[in-house]
Amino acid sequence: MFPPLQDLASTRFETPQILKKLAMASRRLAELKGVAASIPNQGILINTLGLQEAKDSSAIENIVTTHDELFRTAAALDTTFNPAAKEVLRYARALAIGLTRVRETGLLTVNHLRDVQASLEPNKRGIRKLPGTTLRDNAGNVAYTPPQDHAVIMQLLHDLEQLINVDDSFDADPLIKMALIHHRFESIHPFWDGNGRTGRIANVLYLVKEGLLDIPVLYLSRHIVRTKAEYYARLQAVRDADAWEDWVLYMLTAVEQTAVEGMGTIEAMRALLLDTKKRIRERYPFYSQDLLNNLFSYPYTKIGFIQRDLGVSRVTATKYLEQLVDGGFLNKHKIGRSNYYINRPLFDVLAGEKMRNGAA
Repeated sequence: MFPPLQDLASTRFETPQILKKLAMASRRLAELKGVAASIPNQGILINTLGLQEAKDSSAIENIVTTHDELFRTAAALDTTFNPAAKEVLRYARALAIGLTRVRETGLLTVNHLRDVQASLEPNKRGIRKLPGTTLRDNAGNVAYTPPQDHAVIMQLLHDLEQLINVDDSFDADPLIKMALIHHRFESIHPFWDGNGRTGRIANVLYLVKEGLLDIPVLYLSRHIVRTKAEYYARLQAVRDADAWEDWVLYMLTAVEQTAVEGMGTIEAMRALLLDTKKRIRERYPFYSQDLLNNLFSYPYTKIGFIQRDLGVSRVTATKYLEQLVDGGFLNKHKIGRSNYYINRPLFDVLAGEKMRNGAA
């Protein structure tokens, strides 16, 4: 049922259609990497686009929240304690944990994926030890039964770890390997919960490990959300009919389209950042790079964030924010006893809306 992926003939993925799609996906991914490098503070992209991926990936699992709920929760201003938004924030933290592990070791191991999953689902249940897990379709019928024996699961994970980390274990382009790795991980389904989200985090971490990205800014979940039925159909077609070529084409298309969209978002953020920097610096003596970084790392910021990031008093932080509200750079809202300040043009970029001129 689960022959090693290394046993696949790599020549299967050398068809004209796959090679053409691979070339385009690779080109777009390299362009995305370059555009991301144009933002001096990479933390801005990790903080903001990381939430975008978290939101879309969670939506695939029917964990749905709005941008407003998500950004308020991220700023610790959501007094409703929205459960879905909190789940999405756990995803963002899990992605950050995985990125740290890959950067520290240059590897992506089973233990790293355990750490990612434990952050997503803090129930400490770990890798499945008991049988009973099945995957069902929308009608409630069993569509797929993953391996049930714990020893088999562990052996399959070991084999997958070798494919991920041993470069000469399979002679194929990293983007093709990413597609194979993702399918195998989802088919092993090693955890009780969080397999889909862990597998989607593994995709982008693998690309960082391979040096195809510097930071995790390729968010395939957006494409999967839009093509959810096809995603699951392609996964199952490999199991039922050995349709690996169609699966690889699907994933390469996802890379290509998501990279193009990601470039558009980053370029819009960069233009907005430079314009905001110019206008604040011209008008306010308190301008600093730390202030700008704050305003673009948190679509919803608050007084405490300014205090922490700029090292100023609460009175001074409040003064800065109020002047930016008066100048039209931020919108001010109140929740309970707390004020929060929205960088509305940035919000619109991240929400995929047409960027407005100035604050709405």
